[in-house]
Amino acid sequence: MLIREIRGEKKLNSVSLKSIILPKKMNTPFQKASEWIDAENAQDPNIEIDKNTEYPKELLYSNRMYERLMQFEPEASEQIQIASKAQHICRWKVARESYQMDRVGYLRWREDLKKFHAKTTAEILEKAGYNQDFIDRVSFLIEKKLLKKDAETQLLEDVICLVFLEYYLDPFVHKHDDEKLKNIIKKTWDKMSDKGHQEALKINYSEENLNLIKASLGL
Repeated sequence: MLIREIRGEKKLNSVSLKSIILPKKMNTPFQKASEWIDAENAQDPNIEIDKNTEYPKELLYSNRMYERLMQFEPEASEQIQIASKAQHICRWKVARESYQMDRVGYLRWREDLKKFHAKTTAEILEKAGYNQDFIDRVSFLIEKKLLKKDAETQLLEDVICLVFLEYYLDPFVHKHDDEKLKNIIKKTWDKMSDKGHQEALKINYSEENLNLIKASLGL
């Protein structure tokens, strides 16, 4: 089970786990794949605190991605549901520090991450019993090869951006100056669809972050 003691101190909140705990009998490929993706992400040694509870960082991210996807597009296909959960699978295994600390190194790291996430997920999906066409589609979505052209790729990017704005903008606010932040927000906004924009404006931001977003977008 994914409820486990973390560093011998706290346990994951059962309420927070409602979307990642699956039936004991894993009868379908989706149930198997979801459980195994969660099990991989639960091994993340990096810890993030959410509502006074400690979580493995990528398990929490995976949970947030899946929950946001199902809120944003309840009829999302099985392929994109899995892609959302596996977006950062085992991300800590490909360290940024192992690449040159410049833009060229950063871009190479990002591309290698996409391939790593796709490959890791493909191995799980094959084990779960999916056919090759299904696996290839999930890999295609994770690698985001046709952003703005493929509807499901755009949907996944919208969800990534929504999760960033809701949960991960704050750390950037404390690390960068206003001009850098405005540039980050503008680039995030440009990746999103009109539907994504509408959803982003519904997020309950702090007053500071809302004002920053409005200033970045000229709203």
